[in-house]
Amino acid sequence: MQGRRPKRAKLAVHRQLRALVEAKLELQWSPQQIARWLPTQFPDQAEMRVSHETIYMSLFVQTRGALRKELTAELRRGHASRRPRGYSPMNGQGQLRDTVHISARPAEAADRAVPGHWEGDLLFGREMTAIATLVERHSRFVMLVKIPAGHTSAVVTAALTAKIQELPAALKRSLTWDHGKEMALHAQFTIDTGVQVYFCDPRSPWQRGSNENTNGLLRQYFPKGKTLAPYTQADLDEVADRLNGRPRQTLGWKTPSQALEQALH
Repeated sequence: MQGRRPKRAKLAVHRQLRALVEAKLELQWSPQQIARWLPTQFPDQAEMRVSHETIYMSLFVQTRGALRKELTAELRRGHASRRPRGYSPMNGQGQLRDTVHISARPAEAADRAVPGHWEGDLLFGREMTAIATLVERHSRFVMLVKIPAGHTSAVVTAALTAKIQELPAALKRSLTWDHGKEMALHAQFTIDTGVQVYFCDPRSPWQRGSNENTNGLLRQYFPKGKTLAPYTQADLDEVADRLNGRPRQTLGWKTPSQALEQALH
């Protein structure tokens, strides 16, 4: 499958937007505050909107037209790089091959402009049991996928492929994942589903913020230290329905189900 040509980052293309974001960062606004504020000031100008993930990416992954590196000092934690606790660089062993970096992901995915772009991860339980969690970026709609015994790449990609193939074409655009070895067969997944996989920087869960937040919510139903083996796919669907039926402030108090339905129609 021929890869898509990477698009220039939104902040590199729109100078007015970049200047405004930099001005707010200098005032020590958080990227989240900037991203939420922009639509209120420019309700009819789609080009004047940018996600907080895109702002972070522009700060920490320096490319032509990126935000000024020194603005990282204005972030509340003031780190020169955005890495979670326990980060250590990969040693070159076990890395996935032929991956497409998240920076090449379409702007419509980064800015949540259209539905069909997903974030994914595995939620682990005791005895190395796991559930695949998928979150649609536009609506925060959740799908949970039972993973059979073991979580090899063949097992995981087969389960994800079956789930994704249930979706209408409008919801099969992209999938963002981390560098877990369970996605070693990502190229076959893309061939089978038509869904391009984009990979985050190693150990950078903030680049899949919606998924990380959802995994935290799921611990209410699947506590750490408990095996996930007894749960059936029907059990997982029931939990997903509960999350998809909760109104979200970030969606203007619509539920993910309502937001997705509205986006599709």
